[in-house]
Amino acid sequence: SSGINAEYGIITVLSGKGGVGKSTTVAVLAGTLASSGLSVGVLDADLCGPSLSRMIGLKGSIHSCEQGWLPLSASVGKGRISAVSLSFLVENQDEAVIWRGPKKTAMIKQFLSDVCWGALDYLLIDTPPGTSDEHMTIMEAIPNCSVVLVTSPQAVAAADVLRQVTFCKKTNANVLGIIETMSGFVCPNCSDCGLLFGKGGGKRLAEYCNIEFLGYVPIDPNLSRLLDRGELFKNFQSSASIQSYTEITKKLIKP
Repeated sequence: SSGINAEYGIITVLSGKGGVGKSTTVAVLAGTLASSGLSVGVLDADLCGPSLSRMIGLKGSIHSCEQGWLPLSASVGKGRISAVSLSFLVENQDEAVIWRGPKKTAMIKQFLSDVCWGALDYLLIDTPPGTSDEHMTIMEAIPNCSVVLVTSPQAVAAADVLRQVTFCKKTNANVLGIIETMSGFVCPNCSDCGLLFGKGGGKRLAEYCNIEFLGYVPIDPNLSRLLDRGELFKNFQSSASIQSYTEITKKLIKP
């Protein structure tokens, strides 16, 4: 039947700032969970920039059945990932999506209610930056939604994510913690890690807001290449960033 049935929960990944790695976080967390034998759904709510499908290497079109839409799926390790994205519905991937708020709201509601996910252990939701129509629609549809916040180390990024924290409080979302991405650069030759953008902005924000700090994730060229090629799940353990996300997943997963 259509609708969401996630045994352990629904996690929405948010950030008030764009370009800090929300889609990367969703892709790698989904892969980590699926590799451990779980069934994971991925909902790409970034309607104007639906890049998640490319990152996880899924191509094709969504088909419908009597119960609703069928997500695209792939086996990952011992588990499985199923995904829905606007990129599976548009004919030309290079065309801009120029939609006003009501149409965005209607599409996200359809993703949440009309997709035949089957039995899931987790559903992960990728979002655009900000606190607007897409985010409010998700929070209204999923009461007490669990949220992971993503920031880079810089104070400017952390300030935007602080606004996201206030959004979560006003919408009664359950903030599971904060991840700091771009926390150092892993050299592809010697594996040394240099602090290009500093370090600690995410942790300081977590302490200020009394929220759990989930961990640091460095910039890793190996992970970037895997995501660009859609080969994340073919070489899943070959990245220092993935190792960081694996430790973060252990803090999120329910026994």
